[in-house]
Amino acid sequence: MRLFFTKKELKLRKKRLVAMLVCMVVVLALYIVLTWEKEVVPVPPVVVVQPVEQEDVEIYGDYVGRIRAQQFVEVRARVEGFLESMAFEEGTYVQKNQVLFVIDQKQYRAKADKARAQLRKDSAQVRKTKRDLDRIRPLFEQNAASQLDLDNAIAAYETAVASMGMSQADLDQAEQELGYTWVRSPISGHISERHVDLGTLVGTGGKSLLATIVKSDTVLVDFSMTALDYLKSRERNVVLGQRDSTRSWQPTVTITLADDSEYPYKGLVDFADPQVNPKTGTFSVRAEMPNPDRVLLPGQFTKVRALLDVRERATVVPQKALIIEKGGAYIFVMRRDSTVERRFIELGPEFGNNVVVERGIIPGENIVTEGYHKLNPGMKVRVGRPGEVKNEEKTEE
Repeated sequence: MRLFFTKKELKLRKKRLVAMLVCMVVVLALYIVLTWEKEVVPVPPVVVVQPVEQEDVEIYGDYVGRIRAQQFVEVRARVEGFLESMAFEEGTYVQKNQVLFVIDQKQYRAKADKARAQLRKDSAQVRKTKRDLDRIRPLFEQNAASQLDLDNAIAAYETAVASMGMSQADLDQAEQELGYTWVRSPISGHISERHVDLGTLVGTGGKSLLATIVKSDTVLVDFSMTALDYLKSRERNVVLGQRDSTRSWQPTVTITLADDSEYPYKGLVDFADPQVNPKTGTFSVRAEMPNPDRVLLPGQFTKVRALLDVRERATVVPQKALIIEKGGAYIFVMRRDSTVERRFIELGPEFGNNVVVERGIIPGENIVTEGYHKLNPGMKVRVGRPGEVKNEEKTEE
């Protein structure tokens, strides 16, 4: 075994060592280059923005209402007698003053005839006493008749005139009672079924209610509002039940029918009870609504949607842009330099998919409507389309 190397071998070994060191340096440099952490440039998140707008907002309230006829009249017998005939078909439309029932007229016709005869008798007595007075007065002036004779003639004439007046009143009353035997419709409307049968004794000693008539070409819608609704309306200077010519709108109602369809006509609120029911904490409100086709029937319940206010040029934002936490509601507003800020706002009434903002934002500002979940105040953002925001969220997942 040799203990030393020749120069040639030493030179060769030195070259090998140098080559090995060079390779190690190259490998180390490659490793450092490949494993060196590159500085990550943050990519601004993609958001969807929308400018804040102004529009006229209609504020509604939903209630349960009940339909009633504009007029509901009971047809009653005003004189006593047996019901002889009925001159209408039940459930049909009757005209005002149309004859509905006829009560036995015999006794009332006889009473009228008697009063008429008495009137003729008293009229004849007036003419006789007038002739007597006309004869006595010249004789008295000629001293051919006494003062007593003249006084008796005057008294007889005045008594006869008074009796004739009483007879005339009796005749008027008898003819009026005779007229009551024809029971007429007090209004135009739809009549119910008869409440008594023919031949029944009606009037003072019997049943007086014969039928009912409803006028329903215009109906009334009754519903109840809370005291809170009243206070809110007063805050907006809206007085329910009173017309205000200074407003461009009036409180109206629309109703929903049993099949969930909307009734085509609108009603106008024309009355509000001036006091609150202490048992329910509500007050009654009434609206008048046209019903030309008799779609609405008195007595039925319905859903009522009342126009309570119109906020003109109100600031509105979509509800999907809101973030509500314990501290309140806020939205992200994009500045001109594409950074966002958190803006707390005061909310007003909701309508559809939007909400009124009372204060905290002004029209024209751009608010973030999509992609705000990954934002922090001061963060820079990129504006994109709704599809881009969804695609970016899927890519991150």
